[in-house]
Amino acid sequence: MDDYGQFAAEVKRLNSALRALGLQAAAIGVTSPEGQAWFELLHKKLLPQLDMQPLLIVTVVGGTNIGKSVIFNHLAGEVASASSPLAAGTRHPVCLVPPGLEDPALLKRLFEPFTLSRWHAAGDALEDVPEHRLFWRVGAEVPPRLLLLDAPDVDSDAPINWQRARAIRETTDVLLAVLTQQKYNDAAVKQFFREAVEADKPIVVLFNQCDLTADAPYWPRWLETFCATTGARPELVYVIPYDRQAAESLELPFYRVGTDGHGVPGRPASLREELARLHFDAVKIRTFGGAIRRLLDPERGAAGYLATVRAAAGEFTAAAAALSANEFARVAWPTLPTSVLVDEIRAWWDTARSGWSRRVHGFYRTVGQGVLWPARKAVEAMAGPRQPPLETFQAKERAAVLWAVEKLLDELDRLAEVGNDTLRPRLRRMLGGAARAELLDRVQQAHAELPAVDTDYRAFLRTELDAWTQTNPRAVRLLKSLDHALAFARPAITVSLAVSGWVFAGDLVGQAAVHAAGDTLGQIATEAAIAGGITGGGEAMLSTTSEGIRKGAARLFFRLQARYAQQRAAWLADWLQRELLGGLLAELRHGAEVPDSAAFRDVEASLERLRQWRYNEDL
Repeated sequence: MDDYGQFAAEVKRLNSALRALGLQAAAIGVTSPEGQAWFELLHKKLLPQLDMQPLLIVTVVGGTNIGKSVIFNHLAGEVASASSPLAAGTRHPVCLVPPGLEDPALLKRLFEPFTLSRWHAAGDALEDVPEHRLFWRVGAEVPPRLLLLDAPDVDSDAPINWQRARAIRETTDVLLAVLTQQKYNDAAVKQFFREAVEADKPIVVLFNQCDLTADAPYWPRWLETFCATTGARPELVYVIPYDRQAAESLELPFYRVGTDGHGVPGRPASLREELARLHFDAVKIRTFGGAIRRLLDPERGAAGYLATVRAAAGEFTAAAAALSANEFARVAWPTLPTSVLVDEIRAWWDTARSGWSRRVHGFYRTVGQGVLWPARKAVEAMAGPRQPPLETFQAKERAAVLWAVEKLLDELDRLAEVGNDTLRPRLRRMLGGAARAELLDRVQQAHAELPAVDTDYRAFLRTELDAWTQTNPRAVRLLKSLDHALAFARPAITVSLAVSGWVFAGDLVGQAAVHAAGDTLGQIATEAAIAGGITGGGEAMLSTTSEGIRKGAARLFFRLQARYAQQRAAWLADWLQRELLGGLLAELRHGAEVPDSAAFRDVEASLERLRQWRYNEDL
């Protein structure tokens, strides 16, 4: 692919990526860049000309009464534009297009600021109307792919002519600067070309109405002054003699005098042919330079648009982090009552007993509880009724859950006030009316229906206990032997415990005292060793266990409690996401990911390739 083809393909890729990104950006509240200067240049200057071979728009421009229309007619090879002895004769630009390019749709895209009209007579462009018109027709002698324009005067007393000339400059590829001894240093003319230089427009200088002998020492000075005050570096410089008869017969000679003006006029040159020989591809890419520079501007170009998208996505990232259900589920969860863990450990231990031992222990546990029932009642009569540990735990957990939800709702209220325009209406709908009270009622109901120990946690607990037995085989063999032996002594130990009143001597098993009082001393010792110190005196009773086993059992107990808290937090996070935040969080996360999307990366990559384009090294 040639240079121009590669350049055109890159600009088209950029436009496709911007189109895809625009849909994502709109979803996070970033308005379309339509209307911004860089976007308008992309769509109204670059893209319209990149679907075809490069066309070169050449415009004759300058001040009043300097013979612009005469030069235009010479380039056209016909009397196309009317010349007038009155100032500001040409009020509207006129355009000659080569045969085969008489496409109104194409011309409308090329000259978007103007209303296009067919050019029927030489005087059409002299009509004084406020509408910006551009008259066009086919020029039989215009070289292929060259569009030739005659622009209104840039120094006219009529401000509208200045506006039209500037609009034409934006669409022009090459400017033919017509200067005279009177106009080369005119302030308005210099201002016009100074802006053209800033836009990197190629300029060809034509000194018109010259005396080839008397003015020869002066046009190099005129050129030097013009270049010094505008920054222009002309591609070509010509001098044209004052000859009314030659002008009327389209026989004016154009003499090249070098880019510094010091060349000696030799044989007349054909400017039209030299324009046709220009390297259209290189000139066209260069004339796109101003548009590309605006496009690449880090603040006011496409990069600025990307920064706006990134900032909006950052708000979504912050909001998603602030509303993370997992974060709000990180509350101070109460510790699971020891009695619940003891029950689960006992159930697991029972599965390891022989059938005979399990029946003996089960029978005497029931008998022991019956024997100790009067003692428990006596304790309650003296100390008052005691709330079951599980009920106390559930009340604390319910309070923790409500605190987490209240905290989340408070954060939603805050974000509804300070969030961006995309987030704010969603939050207000979510929090409107009685939504807050209803949500708190629903979460309390959901918590009430939550079992203290669910199937998943029970499976985890048993897996951990099974693993503990694998790493502590000596202790397990001892415990099984002791447990089996104590099944024989169960009646005597159970009765002696009840009669001795040991159950009243303190909290044998912490929160599980009453629950465990019907067990044998050996069973308490067994459970204490496994649970890592749940019971107050169990470890001392099992003196054969090592310090390492006791520490391992303690770590096991800690893991069981920690996993329980994790599962309850996960339940709350899942409930919050399902019942309150699900759709919103998904939307926020999607918005936060826009800068990581393929479209965003494609725009960044395309802009970087345009920055590196070798024709844009000086942009």
